[in-house]
Amino acid sequence: MSSQELVTLSVGGKIFTTRCSTIKQFPASWLTRTLDGKDQEFKMVGGQIFVEDGVLFSFILDFLRTQQLLLPTDFSDYLRLQREALFYELDPLVALLNQEHLLQPRPALEVHFLSNTQAFFKVFGFCSKTIEMLTGRITVFIEQPSAPAWSSNSVPPQNLPLLPQRPSYHDLVFQCGSDSTIDNQAGLRYVSIKPDNRKLANGTNVLGLLIDTLLMEGFHLVSTRTVSPEDKTECYSFERMQRSEALAMNKTVKPEATIMSEQSQKKK
Repeated sequence: MSSQELVTLSVGGKIFTTRCSTIKQFPASWLTRTLDGKDQEFKMVGGQIFVEDGVLFSFILDFLRTQQLLLPTDFSDYLRLQREALFYELDPLVALLNQEHLLQPRPALEVHFLSNTQAFFKVFGFCSKTIEMLTGRITVFIEQPSAPAWSSNSVPPQNLPLLPQRPSYHDLVFQCGSDSTIDNQAGLRYVSIKPDNRKLANGTNVLGLLIDTLLMEGFHLVSTRTVSPEDKTECYSFERMQRSEALAMNKTVKPEATIMSEQSQKKK
């Protein structure tokens, strides 16, 4: 490959080298005009194209090469990437980034945890489907205390399964640990979260299992804070990670280069 088939770009101080044909995928773009010397404001210097901001340029170059947009699962800087696409005048990329589901905020979820002799949990989610999913997985078991040994009605402890409470469509509440609400006798509340079959009474263990469940469901922990210093309520905030998905241009839309060549042939 000759040096004339390659172009070097200095973007934010980082050097990129690629084929001229890659840069010219979209003839109406700023990069193509600069490479052809048709942009009156920006000129190539020493055979290189200079751009100041290069934080997201690797995504721009990858789109030029593949006509697809493949972003990391934890990518969230869509508006900035959209501005970059507008700067480079890449209308097909702008159209991809205008897709509604990309610019909408991702479903968030909070877990409030208070642990004393009994651990209290409140899970609040902006997406009711997530709360429904957790409600179907979480089961609370109440171990009823056995009757005294001297009683003629002595029976072994019983585990009564319960679903978490649902104060609204967007939250659920449950607890574990010591339970003195059963006939004024001390009992225990256990929590099980499917697909894990363990029955846990320790609040810290239940919290760890709940966080693991959310991580496996595609959420990631973004922050922790103490809501109330008096009662030491802890809050864990989550966001759902978007799946890595390649966004491709509409196949029914012809690339700019094809359209321009067809028009030139008609003129002939």
